Amino acid sequence: DMAGRLATTRGRVARWWLAGGAGAMGLGIWSMHFIGMLAFHLPIPVGYDLAITLYSLAVSVGASAYALWLVSRAELPWSRLCAGAVLMGLGIAAMHYLGMAALEMQPGIDYDPLWFAASILIAIGAAGAALWIAFRLRLEQRRPFVLRGLASLVMG
Repeated sequence: DMAGRLATTRGRVARWWLAGGAGAMGLGIWSMHFIGMLAFHLPIPVGYDLAITLYSLAVSVGASAYALWLVSRAELPWSRLCAGAVLMGLGIAAMHYLGMAALEMQPGIDYDPLWFAASILIAIGAAGAALWIAFRLRLEQRRPFVLRGLASLVMG
C-alpha cells in the first residue's frame, strides 16, 4: 500500500516511496495500454515513434506520482479531489492519446471531437472515483476488502 507508506514516512524515505510507487504504477498503466496496442493487428504496416512512446510513459509516471502524493495527504477536501481528478484524468488521456500519436501508419487516425471530449470526461470521472476510493482505503479499518474490490472495478 504505497499511499499508506507515504503517509507514515517523511523526508527522503517518503520521496523514495513516492518515486518507486509512481514508477510501478505508471509503468503498469502504460504497459497495459501498450500491450493492448501490440495485440491489436491491422492489415497495414504499423510502427511506433520511440520518442513519443517514451513521452507517453513519462506522462503516465508523472500522473501516477501526483495521484499517490494526493491520496497520501492527511485530508482530501472536495476542492483538492476535483483538481486531482482533472489533472489525473488529463494525464491518463494524454498518455493514451500520446500512445496513439506514436503509431506510425497510413492512413492516420482521425478522432470525432464529441467522442474525444467524452473520453476525456470519462477519464476525469474515473480518476476522481479512483482517487476518492484510494484515499478512503487508506483510512478504512473495518471493511478494507469491500473498498478494494470496488477500487479494482473502477480502476479496471
